[in-house]
Amino acid sequence: MAGSCPHWKVETLITGRMNLLLLLWTLLSCSLGGSAQGPGEWTPWGSWSRCSSSCGRGVSVRSRRCIRFPEEDPCWGDSHEYRLCQLPECPPGAVPFRDIQCALFNGRPVLGTQKTYQWVPFHGAPNQCELNCLAEGHTFYHSFGRVLDGTPCSPGAQSLCVAGHCLSAGCDGVLGSGALEDRCGRCGGANDSCLLVQRVFRDAGAFAGYWNVTLIPEGARHIRVAQRSRNHLALRTGDGRYVLNGDWAVSPPGTYEAAGTHVVYIRAPGPEETLLAAGPTSQDLLLQVLLREPNPGVHFEFWLPRERYGPFQAQAQTLGWAPRQPQPREVEPRPPEPPPARAPTPAPDPCPPCPDTRGRAHRLLHYCGSDFVFQARVLSRHRQAQETQYEVRILLIYKNRSPLRTREYVWAPGHCPCPPLAPHREYLLAARRLVSPDGTQDRLLLPHAGYARPWSPAEDSRARLASRRCPL
Repeated sequence: MAGSCPHWKVETLITGRMNLLLLLWTLLSCSLGGSAQGPGEWTPWGSWSRCSSSCGRGVSVRSRRCIRFPEEDPCWGDSHEYRLCQLPECPPGAVPFRDIQCALFNGRPVLGTQKTYQWVPFHGAPNQCELNCLAEGHTFYHSFGRVLDGTPCSPGAQSLCVAGHCLSAGCDGVLGSGALEDRCGRCGGANDSCLLVQRVFRDAGAFAGYWNVTLIPEGARHIRVAQRSRNHLALRTGDGRYVLNGDWAVSPPGTYEAAGTHVVYIRAPGPEETLLAAGPTSQDLLLQVLLREPNPGVHFEFWLPRERYGPFQAQAQTLGWAPRQPQPREVEPRPPEPPPARAPTPAPDPCPPCPDTRGRAHRLLHYCGSDFVFQARVLSRHRQAQETQYEVRILLIYKNRSPLRTREYVWAPGHCPCPPLAPHREYLLAARRLVSPDGTQDRLLLPHAGYARPWSPAEDSRARLASRRCPL
């Protein structure tokens, strides 16, 4: 009613510590009979419900209400939020949750007849979050609607059904949030609490044996080491015990336990060796190279908490890169390389060069105009006649107007997209959401001459600066 203003609205503004000018404007608008503008306001979140399961994995839910004037738009965001709850594992022989739901219809007439059946789960139907049950002794199944929230999408799956949708939990435990750990291990972080150590070790003497490459300190994450030669990478714990390739014995490729993490040792016939470990390490590790021929270079990188970087530098200098086991025999010289064969004249590139899209203005234009900005690793590329499909793994989200899954498909127009993305490399991408008019296709689109940069700490900083100029 004009000339009056609801008390609850004023109280909401006051208790919400809104700006005094906004409060005065609202009171003036109410007294003059003006219409309210913008969306309504959410009440605070309610408390989390009990877990949907009595053992194992389940979900709990909390909700909030939208309070608004009749003239106001609906509130932005979701009214319900679901999170993963983990209880003690179910005892052996416990009946699965989906089986219990199917069994509730045993002996009850269905399908418009008086016939009754015994029902068991059927997992071959298209929608995993429908309660599809197979009639025992028969060749048909029936859908009884949605499964209850917290039902696993399929046997052994980590994803759970919520409101008829199969959702995975983010690192924050909230289902469908898409929250990911950054390189520092912080949920939803921005890689700003750790530093990337990335170097190439080329020092080594003329004697065969074990040479120190680097100290990998406690707390290191996302460790990667690679070298291409007949030499061998070796890893040793702080107490002097070798994890692999110690005492002049070459270990088989595989997964090894070391410092509280799994170390994957890959040896290709190239010859090429790679060490991978997710971390974090629970103690210091010493990386060495077993020298058999001149060292072409050992590439290593890992992420380290900022507070550990100074001590790491001091320990690395103390390490001194000295050989631990100098041997009285010389390194085998490499055989002379044959003269390079005359390379055939390369065929002209069928794809024309891409336009130059560098610069701050271009970055701001695409950051502000895009629906999604994220760091991703390209897993595969599939070229078609009129478009190119990339399968990517999302590593870090800077901007998203709807939830993103861990793995997504990004589409680029044309057989020769600009800019092109190379498989197995990481990029910072700005993409748009493209929904077909009939609603049958919902895609992430990388526009022609769009924003795609090889990811680096410097590019990460530029993206964060752009976000300040162009908030969500």
